[in-house]
Amino acid sequence: MKNKSIYQLIGSFTLLFFAALCYIVRFYPETLNGFDRSIIHAVHQLYPQMNGYFLWVTKFANPITVVILTLVFVGLFYFNKQKITALWLAITIALISGIGNHLLKLFFHRARPTILPHMVTEHSFSFPSGHATASTLLYGTLIFVMALFFKEKAPRLIAQIVVGLLILSIIISRIYLGVHYPSDVLAGMLFGSSWLLFTYPYYKQKKLIYDLKTIRRN
Repeated sequence: MKNKSIYQLIGSFTLLFFAALCYIVRFYPETLNGFDRSIIHAVHQLYPQMNGYFLWVTKFANPITVVILTLVFVGLFYFNKQKITALWLAITIALISGIGNHLLKLFFHRARPTILPHMVTEHSFSFPSGHATASTLLYGTLIFVMALFFKEKAPRLIAQIVVGLLILSIIISRIYLGVHYPSDVLAGMLFGSSWLLFTYPYYKQKKLIYDLKTIRRN
């Protein structure tokens, strides 16, 4: 119960931060100009040495990649008797990344930045970043359930750090490639994090109940 309250408290802060950012983008977008431009120019100091890396790493959150990896992990969890984990991941990606983020883009109708040349082609609106949302949700879920892959703490922690750095790299790549404002990717990260923090305690509770029932049946 204590851990549940902690997750919900942190989730509440991330959700409030996300809501505040949404309000600013909707009604006072010009107030973000200084913040967005300063970070864009700071990130672009890495140009052109990091072109290859960011063009490569951003693909890990492309829609087709996310769909394929989600299907792979959902199948892996399901056939290894982790049905609650499979359900949590499937709902997370389909409902929040697939539907929720798309509806938010349509609502805010924010055009993509023109500060830097776009190094990849994008056709949807900018806010919130779909890549930031999807990477936070997909790879963030894997961070939460990493104990299913590694029982020992040391390799589990290393894997979680590596996956966390992957999320960070994807988020930075969207700014570097010129297709997102920093506020876009921040919103996507907050949106995805809020969902994970609120739902993880319920996932753990349902998983425990399911595991106990499975043990009794066996």
